[in-house]
Amino acid sequence: MARDYYGLLGVSREANDAEIKRAYRKLARELHPDVNPDEDAQARFKDISAAYEVLSDPEKRRIVDLGGDPLASAGGNGSGFSSGFGGLGDVFEAFFGGGATTRGPIGRVRPGSDSLLRMRLDLSECATGVTKQVTVDTAVLCDLCQGKGTHGNSKPVTCDTCHGHGEVQSVQRSLLGQVMTSRPCPVCGGVGEVIPDPCHRCGGDGRVRARREISVKIPAGVGDGMRVRLAAQGEVGPGGGPAGDLYVEVHEKAHDIFVRDNDDLHCTISVPMVDAALGTTVTVDAIIDGPTEITIAAGTQPGQVTTLRGHGMPHLRSGVRGNLHAHIDVVVPSRLDHEDIELLRKLKDKRSRDIAEVRTVNSNASGGGLFSRLRETFSGR
Repeated sequence: MARDYYGLLGVSREANDAEIKRAYRKLARELHPDVNPDEDAQARFKDISAAYEVLSDPEKRRIVDLGGDPLASAGGNGSGFSSGFGGLGDVFEAFFGGGATTRGPIGRVRPGSDSLLRMRLDLSECATGVTKQVTVDTAVLCDLCQGKGTHGNSKPVTCDTCHGHGEVQSVQRSLLGQVMTSRPCPVCGGVGEVIPDPCHRCGGDGRVRARREISVKIPAGVGDGMRVRLAAQGEVGPGGGPAGDLYVEVHEKAHDIFVRDNDDLHCTISVPMVDAALGTTVTVDAIIDGPTEITIAAGTQPGQVTTLRGHGMPHLRSGVRGNLHAHIDVVVPSRLDHEDIELLRKLKDKRSRDIAEVRTVNSNASGGGLFSRLRETFSGR
């Protein structure tokens, strides 16, 4: 007499694969010999393992539904296992999620992947924002089959190899028992369907590669390495699935005058010695404001910084602008005529209290000019 495999797992005859698997895993955690050493529990564990082996195999389950017992001839005990504790693959599946896990077909229509495009912008374009036309080469919906992948009125059919399951199973016997493994169907690629008459343009994929022009709006204040997302402008998915997103990554070009530090801008102004002593006004061509006057106060020292608030880069979200910092480099003349020398000597005699002093060398003064040190500090170069 055939055993009631459904009753052993406590499921109905209409139970699906997921319900059978869930029932077996629940009972296996309670009855496994490592958890429950009771002899009755061990006997029940062998029974439920046999029941799971049968009901998880479509062919063996069909025999049970017809009133037979597919394990009746295996060793006389109806278990069908060569070891005392059931198939090793079933035990691993119950506790670690491995073994002959049935995933089912992956579906022919799937979402597309995201795409990445790099765009080089100068500092002024990052400051004010810009709209540019770019060329992208991505997968787009096939306009001949509209993503169906079939030619004319033909339709996909069930794969004869996996019978629509999307995977094929194989069973191996060892000294430790029976191990069942599954892998994607090599014929349909795990989809469960094949297209006997595919579209002549896309070959059944539902999408083709095409080059197209799109408009990209870059907001003001964007910085190097930031990305702008364009929804649904990426790759169309297999089978005409929804498109992924397109990301435009900004690469900011180095500026000839300004060095950027977040929302602040830095520049170096070379001022003649006399102008630094007497004071002067210098005009700088600012990124956003155009010609901007910077006042150099009388007595300005080398390395001193003059700050213009609100003349830097706009913040990406708030729009509030950073500051413009002018680093003063006092230039001492290296060539003097006779008249220049006489004037400087008179000034020296008049300011006899100004004498040379010996101080500790400033470590920040090593190597290169001030602008080179600034660029190294704020841009990492």
